[in-house]
Amino acid sequence: MIDVALARNLHDAGLRWRPATGDRFLIDSEAFDPGEGDPEIFTISEMTIEAHTYPTGTELGFNGTTEWALDSVSTDDSLWLPREDQLRDLLGPTFHALTRTEAGDFEVSTTIGAEIQVFAAPDAENAYGSALLAYIEASLTIEERLD
Repeated sequence: MIDVALARNLHDAGLRWRPATGDRFLIDSEAFDPGEGDPEIFTISEMTIEAHTYPTGTELGFNGTTEWALDSVSTDDSLWLPREDQLRDLLGPTFHALTRTEAGDFEVSTTIGAEIQVFAAPDAENAYGSALLAYIEASLTIEERLD
Protein backbone atom coordinates (compact mmCIF):
# COMPACT_ATOMS: atom_id res chain seq x y z
CA MET A 1 0.00 0.00 0.00
CA ILE A 2 1.17 3.54 -0.72
CA ASP A 3 2.91 5.32 2.14
CA VAL A 4 0.61 7.79 3.95
CA ALA A 5 3.21 10.58 3.71
CA LEU A 6 3.49 10.07 -0.06
CA ALA A 7 -0.32 10.03 -0.42
CA ARG A 8 -0.45 13.30 1.54
CA ASN A 9 2.25 14.82 -0.71
CA LEU A 10 0.25 13.80 -3.80
CA HIS A 11 -2.87 15.39 -2.32
CA ASP A 12 -1.00 18.57 -1.42
CA ALA A 13 0.47 18.74 -4.93
CA GLY A 14 -3.05 18.79 -6.38
CA LEU A 15 -4.10 15.17 -6.96
CA ARG A 16 -7.88 15.05 -6.59
CA TRP A 17 -10.04 12.09 -5.70
CA ARG A 18 -13.41 11.00 -7.07
CA PRO A 19 -14.35 8.19 -4.67
CA ALA A 20 -15.31 4.87 -6.23
CA THR A 21 -15.91 1.33 -5.03
CA GLY A 22 -12.67 -0.32 -3.98
CA ASP A 23 -10.88 2.92 -3.11
CA ARG A 24 -8.91 2.97 0.14
CA PHE A 25 -8.72 6.01 2.41
CA LEU A 26 -8.08 7.10 5.93
CA ILE A 27 -9.73 9.82 7.97
CA ASP A 28 -7.19 12.63 8.00
CA SER A 29 -8.02 14.15 11.36
CA GLU A 30 -6.26 14.44 14.70
CA ALA A 31 -9.30 12.79 16.28
CA PHE A 32 -8.49 9.61 14.31
CA ASP A 33 -4.70 9.81 14.65
CA PRO A 34 -3.47 6.61 16.30
CA GLY A 35 -0.20 8.28 17.28
CA GLU A 36 2.55 5.71 16.97
CA GLY A 37 0.26 2.99 15.57
CA ASP A 38 -0.94 2.41 12.04
CA PRO A 39 -3.92 4.50 10.91
CA GLU A 40 -7.23 2.76 10.29
CA ILE A 41 -7.69 2.21 6.56
CA PHE A 42 -11.22 2.11 5.10
CA THR A 43 -12.37 0.73 1.74
CA ILE A 44 -15.36 2.07 -0.15
CA SER A 45 -17.97 -0.64 -0.70
CA GLU A 46 -21.67 -0.29 -1.46
CA MET A 47 -22.44 -2.38 1.61
CA THR A 48 -20.44 -0.45 4.21
CA ILE A 49 -19.07 2.86 2.91
CA GLU A 50 -20.66 4.77 0.04
CA ALA A 51 -19.71 8.03 -1.64
CA HIS A 52 -22.58 10.54 -1.76
CA THR A 53 -22.05 13.59 -3.97
CA TYR A 54 -23.85 16.80 -3.07
CA PRO A 55 -23.52 20.34 -4.46
CA THR A 56 -21.45 21.17 -1.36
CA GLY A 57 -19.01 18.26 -1.82
CA THR A 58 -18.68 14.51 -1.47
CA GLU A 59 -19.48 12.74 1.79
CA LEU A 60 -18.42 9.19 2.59
CA GLY A 61 -21.36 7.55 4.35
CA PHE A 62 -20.70 4.75 6.84
CA ASN A 63 -23.60 2.28 6.65
CA GLY A 64 -24.40 0.04 9.59
CA THR A 65 -21.54 1.20 11.76
CA THR A 66 -23.19 0.64 15.11
CA GLU A 67 -19.86 0.45 16.88
CA TRP A 68 -18.97 3.93 15.62
CA ALA A 69 -20.48 7.28 16.38
CA LEU A 70 -19.76 8.19 12.77
CA ASP A 71 -22.37 8.60 10.09
CA SER A 72 -20.26 10.24 7.40
CA VAL A 73 -17.05 12.11 6.72
CA SER A 74 -16.25 14.65 4.03
CA THR A 75 -13.65 13.80 1.42
CA ASP A 76 -11.98 17.04 2.56
CA ASP A 77 -11.30 15.24 5.86
CA SER A 78 -10.10 12.06 4.17
CA LEU A 79 -6.87 11.02 2.52
CA TRP A 80 -7.07 8.81 -0.57
CA LEU A 81 -4.58 5.95 -0.71
CA PRO A 82 -4.48 5.17 -4.44
CA ARG A 83 -3.79 1.61 -5.58
CA GLU A 84 -1.06 0.56 -7.99
CA ASP A 85 -3.43 0.38 -10.97
CA GLN A 86 -4.84 3.83 -10.23
CA LEU A 87 -1.38 5.38 -9.99
CA ARG A 88 -0.33 3.72 -13.26
CA ASP A 89 -3.47 5.00 -14.98
CA LEU A 90 -2.81 8.53 -13.70
CA LEU A 91 0.68 8.46 -15.22
CA GLY A 92 -0.98 7.76 -18.56
CA PRO A 93 1.24 7.83 -21.64
CA THR A 94 4.22 9.13 -19.63
CA PHE A 95 4.61 5.64 -18.10
CA HIS A 96 7.21 3.39 -19.75
CA ALA A 97 7.88 0.38 -17.53
CA LEU A 98 7.77 -1.20 -14.12
CA THR A 99 10.82 -3.37 -13.42
CA ARG A 100 12.35 -5.11 -10.44
CA THR A 101 15.95 -4.62 -9.39
CA GLU A 102 18.28 -7.40 -8.26
CA ALA A 103 17.88 -6.04 -4.72
CA GLY A 104 14.10 -6.55 -4.97
CA ASP A 105 13.04 -2.92 -5.29
CA PHE A 106 10.59 -1.73 -7.92
CA GLU A 107 11.52 0.89 -10.51
CA VAL A 108 9.07 2.95 -12.54
CA SER A 109 10.39 4.70 -15.62
CA THR A 110 8.40 7.59 -16.99
CA THR A 111 8.88 10.61 -19.22
CA ILE A 112 8.87 13.92 -17.39
CA GLY A 113 9.54 16.89 -19.61
CA ALA A 114 11.80 15.63 -22.37
CA GLU A 115 13.67 13.00 -20.37
CA ILE A 116 13.06 9.54 -18.99
CA GLN A 117 13.31 9.39 -15.21
CA VAL A 118 13.37 6.35 -12.93
CA PHE A 119 11.79 6.15 -9.47
CA ALA A 120 12.61 3.28 -7.11
CA ALA A 121 10.86 2.04 -3.98
CA PRO A 122 10.47 -1.21 -2.02
CA ASP A 123 6.95 -1.65 -3.46
CA ALA A 124 5.26 -0.80 -6.74
CA GLU A 125 2.70 1.64 -5.25
CA ASN A 126 5.38 3.89 -3.82
CA ALA A 127 7.48 3.77 -7.00
CA TYR A 128 4.41 4.77 -9.05
CA GLY A 129 3.45 7.38 -6.44
CA SER A 130 6.91 8.97 -6.52
CA ALA A 131 6.80 9.11 -10.32
CA LEU A 132 3.33 10.67 -10.27
CA LEU A 133 4.38 13.25 -7.67
CA ALA A 134 7.37 14.28 -9.82
CA TYR A 135 5.09 14.49 -12.87
CA ILE A 136 2.55 16.70 -11.05
CA GLU A 137 5.27 18.95 -9.66
CA ALA A 138 6.88 19.29 -13.10
CA SER A 139 3.47 20.13 -14.61
CA LEU A 140 2.89 22.81 -11.99
CA THR A 141 6.33 24.28 -12.71
CA ILE A 142 5.51 24.45 -16.43
CA GLU A 143 2.17 26.15 -15.67
CA GLU A 144 3.92 28.73 -13.48
CA ARG A 145 6.31 29.58 -16.32
CA LEU A 146 3.35 30.04 -18.68
CA ASP A 147 1.59 32.52 -16.35
